[in-house]
Amino acid sequence: MPEEKVQGKSSEPLSKGEKIEPFEEDQLIFGNATHKKFSPLWRQVWAASGAILATISAGMTSGYSATLLPQLQANDSEIVITHDESTWIASMAALPMAAGCLMAGYMIELCGRRMSHLILCVPFVVGWVMIGMARTIIWILIGRFLTGLCVGLLGPVGTVFIGETSGPKYRGILLAAISLAIAVGILIAHIIGTFLNWKVTAIICGIFPLLCYIVVFFVPESPSWLLSKGDVSKATDAFFWLRGYDEESIAELKSLIEEVPKDRRQKVTWAEAFDRLRQPTFWKPMVILLIFFFALQFSSVNTVAFYSVTIMKDTLGDGINEYLAMIILDIVRTIMSVIACILLRVAGKRPLSITSAFGAAFSIFGLSAFLLLAPPNSTSLAWIPLTCLVAYICFVSIGLMPIPWCLTGELFPLSVRGVGSGISSAFNFFTFYVVVQTGPYMFRSLTTPITFAIYGAVAFLGGIFLVFFLPETRNKTLQEIEETYMRRKDKSQP
Repeated sequence: MPEEKVQGKSSEPLSKGEKIEPFEEDQLIFGNATHKKFSPLWRQVWAASGAILATISAGMTSGYSATLLPQLQANDSEIVITHDESTWIASMAALPMAAGCLMAGYMIELCGRRMSHLILCVPFVVGWVMIGMARTIIWILIGRFLTGLCVGLLGPVGTVFIGETSGPKYRGILLAAISLAIAVGILIAHIIGTFLNWKVTAIICGIFPLLCYIVVFFVPESPSWLLSKGDVSKATDAFFWLRGYDEESIAELKSLIEEVPKDRRQKVTWAEAFDRLRQPTFWKPMVILLIFFFALQFSSVNTVAFYSVTIMKDTLGDGINEYLAMIILDIVRTIMSVIACILLRVAGKRPLSITSAFGAAFSIFGLSAFLLLAPPNSTSLAWIPLTCLVAYICFVSIGLMPIPWCLTGELFPLSVRGVGSGISSAFNFFTFYVVVQTGPYMFRSLTTPITFAIYGAVAFLGGIFLVFFLPETRNKTLQEIEETYMRRKDKSQP
């Protein structure tokens, strides 16, 4: 029987003998439009740039309170706040992030990855506008709640979309760009917040989710999601739009089509859904990511971001301007995030994660030891804690910050990717909220040196865990990563 050729327009799954025949080399078909062929790399970058632009605003959400709170606490502030209210302003953005992640896990399966971006951009812009136009603390808190909710929604949406629209060759660097975008957002928020009024800063922050909406509007939906819904025709068009027509891409598309439609025709029951969550392909990546995110948050990365000015003032004293030190750390964080994107192309995620965890731990231990042993008013030694903080930012930026987010878009099988990314991201933001909310109380009750020592111990223990359990995903397709856990399951069976 002759083999049937398929040109990406079939609405049925491919059988074992079918072939995918590419379109004409000088054009791509997406929907009813014809597009001239550009480099697949540039199309994948374009698809990822929407999520990256929104993530810049997410970084601004984290960094905004560091300059907002000193302005609100100034004597000439039009809105007067108490110490407790300042803590709520800082932590209010983190409060709904976990719920946002859980909502996103359902939303990306129901509405799709692309449409989820378009939906979350609307309240994101509204939240920043509310802060920028606030006349009372209530409007600031509501605006912070909305922007925090959208950061939570963006967590699973952005990583899953980038993971599914990029190829193995560029997926690591594009997912690492999420961490770079956070660093850039924090840097921009701190710079403009240092020189401009907090209301103007908020309006500027709201521009980025608006740009995300515009970019994503012209990008196709995730091929994996389209296939999970049974739309082979649009999925094939979207895949070729993103990946081009080389033999490797065609082979990956055929493998994806053969794997995804196996159970899409029948509605999944609650028993079947629960059974999927009991499989090693779900719970093993989940455990790895939960512990990874715990080590990330309790190594104080976001405590430093949220309370930068206060921490700089407490650790450096009068030896250096705290705003200047904060911006120095932001620049270092941004540069190291760029370096992390490069290193992920050549070194892989596993060695970077382990190096990052142990390096961050010893940097924080050094800072803690200095604060504990240094004589009072040692302004001439201010370079020592600043060096420790810079080293900490360097180490945390090459592994602990970017890599768990990369793995969120890679480790889970398609059938549970929305649930898995939602739960793991929600846990991250829950611990994020706990750390930001408890940080000031720990600094006051346990003292700054002891608090930093605790953060360092968590990073160190996290590094030990990563040594034994973190897998390497570099240059592997999403199907190959899933098959790795399936092979482990098969080996464990009699």
